[in-house]
Amino acid sequence: MEYPNEINNRIIRAEGQVVGILRMMDEERECSDIVAQLSAVRSALDKTIRLVVSANLEVCVRTSVQNGTNDAGKSVQDAENLLIKSR
Repeated sequence: MEYPNEINNRIIRAEGQVVGILRMMDEERECSDIVAQLSAVRSALDKTIRLVVSANLEVCVRTSVQNGTNDAGKSVQDAENLLIKSR
């Protein structure tokens, strides 16, 4: 599956945030600052996970409808399970 540029950009941004956190640790910055940045990265990745699951779900349901199969319900259930597992 091809992912939208928005998803790639979010991953690249999160990567930059992680590099920044490592730099903060090397600089011995305050624990609260580091935890705040870690929380920001986690939030950004959670949003990205939702976008990835949503994009895949859309493709799976569309394919199911086009093929005349009755797999849409299973695709929705699989998507729900992925979201639950990611938490």
